[in-house]
This record gives sequence, structure tokens and C-alpha cells, in this order.
Amino acid sequence: MPLTEEEKYMKEAIRQAHKAWKLGEVPIGCVIVRDGRIIARGYNRRNTDKNTLAHAELQAIRRASRIAGDWRLEDCTIYVTLEPCQMCAGAIVQARIPRLVIGSRNPKAGCAGSVLNLLQVPAFNHQVEIREGVLEEECSVMLTNFFRELREKKKEKQKNLEEKEDGSI
Repeated sequence: MPLTEEEKYMKEAIRQAHKAWKLGEVPIGCVIVRDGRIIARGYNRRNTDKNTLAHAELQAIRRASRIAGDWRLEDCTIYVTLEPCQMCAGAIVQARIPRLVIGSRNPKAGCAGSVLNLLQVPAFNHQVEIREGVLEEECSVMLTNFFRELREKKKEKQKNLEEKEDGSI
């Protein structure tokens, strides 16, 4: 069965998330589309860059603005594998992006409806249309597997540390 347009772009966001995973980063990926074409990509690089602002969405917005030659991205759609945090949701509103497509929800920090909805505050001068659940299982499983792998590595590291300490006594 052929992919829908939304699924096609979410697949590219997932590819971006895998780049983050390869770096040991939380696998979050993002693409920005204008006129049926991807104009910017981004993936999580917070630990790699030692920068709180190195979220997938902010990287993609920065690149899209450069391509568009404007900070306003009023004719774009942003696709992200995980529901944006408060910082990224604010950036999406500030960039005037009219539409957000989300892979999976973020019940701990999501600001597109899970914890808060900063994208549709009536008092703001811009609201964002939200579409959620595109390739949700694939996005969710990717995050679950990443965190499972991270926990296993921590257990192994702790076990090795304990064995080393036991051997030196």
C-alpha cells in the first residue's frame, strides 16, 4: 500500500531521528515542507552540541528560515516524530508555521496537547493546526527501544563497576 503524503514526510523525520540515535541522542527528528518539497531537516543534538537549544525542531526552523529568506514560515508544514516541548512549540508559533504533524505524543513534556497546548492559545496572534498519530507506532517504538537500550547500557556499566570494585578489595 502506497504511503500517504503525511507518511512520506514522517518517514523522513524518522530517518532524521535515527541520525540522533546513532549519536546516542534521544531519537527525535523533524522536517519542514513547503510546496510539496522538504526544505529543512533537523534532529536532536543536545548532548552532542552541549546545547539546550539543539532540538530537532529548532534546527529545522533555523534552516527553513535561511532557505525561505524570512523568519515567517507561513506556507510550511512541520513534521516531528515526538510532540514538541514548550520551547519548540513556542518557536513553531513564533515562526508562524500553520500546520504541525506529530508522530507520537509526549505525555511528560508535550506542549501540543499532552501537558499543555501552546499551539492553540486563543490570545496568541497565531494558532497552529495539529495533526497527530502519523506513523505513531513506528515513532513510539523507536523511542521505547532507545530508552530500553539506554537502561541496559546503564545496568551493564553499573555491573562492570561493581565487579571492578569487588575484584580490587
